[in-house]
Amino acid sequence: MGPAGSGKTTVGKLLAAQLQWEFADADDFHSAANIEKMSRGIPLNDDDRIPWLNSIREAMLEWDAQHRNVVLACSALKHSYRELLQINSNVKLAYLKASYELLRQRLHSRRGHYAGEQILAGQFADLEEPTDAFTIDAAQSPEQIVAEMRKGLALS
Repeated sequence: MGPAGSGKTTVGKLLAAQLQWEFADADDFHSAANIEKMSRGIPLNDDDRIPWLNSIREAMLEWDAQHRNVVLACSALKHSYRELLQINSNVKLAYLKASYELLRQRLHSRRGHYAGEQILAGQFADLEEPTDAFTIDAAQSPEQIVAEMRKGLALS
């Protein structure tokens, strides 16, 4: 979890590949209206995010019922969002923590993604840093983050 630009997708894909698990990106669950809104630089609000989170939760319940191991990249900015996604004790949370400036720089150079630096301020305003997650410095390389994550979350 973490704001836009924290490396969730890059790290998540790398972790999933190492574990030989599936990877899912929460961005793929957004409605066309949410994507259009973010493309215009307008941050999402709870009314936008709750149906999106419910779709993710439904997928998670299905994965769990099918005994599938999945690495999910999701912003999960608020405590209430994380509670909704905590379907059971098998869900482990890692927080990719980074400064606003680092994420702004990353988003400024990112191409081909609808979530640009314009939405970052809104995400930081909504961010409720978790106290119950494994927190990792997102300024590190993806390989360093994954190594730390595997050790800290006991993912062998």
